[in-house]
Amino acid sequence: MKLLLLTYILTITLLSYLLFQDKELEESINRGAEIYSDFCINCHMANGEGVEKTFPPLAKSDFLLNKREESIRGVKYGQQGYILVNGVAYNNIMPPMGLEDEEIADVMNYILNSWGNKSDSIVTPEEVSMNVNK
Repeated sequence: MKLLLLTYILTITLLSYLLFQDKELEESINRGAEIYSDFCINCHMANGEGVEKTFPPLAKSDFLLNKREESIRGVKYGQQGYILVNGVAYNNIMPPMGLEDEEIADVMNYILNSWGNKSDSIVTPEEVSMNVNK
């Protein structure tokens, strides 16, 4: 009986955590969509396709999905120099957008969960603030 009760409590706790995280992620994605429309859409386009050899795609982007820290730094501090995205070289300048850590987390969550991208974990403002190496 004790084992059954313990299993029940652990199951409810785990489900509560997962449901809360999903709601938190959904709210972050919604805020991130607005930020994307204000700051990113002109270069990376409405569907994240970018402009070939000028502005890298965010849709199904191997760089974005495999280099999470570098991607966060790019949004936080801007990006310049050579990067390889989906086998295409880019060497342009993206200025820093002047976003707060929470806004960066929100736009990253939107990008990481749009246009064929799927992230396993939520980007938090704490993760953004710890990502200070330029």
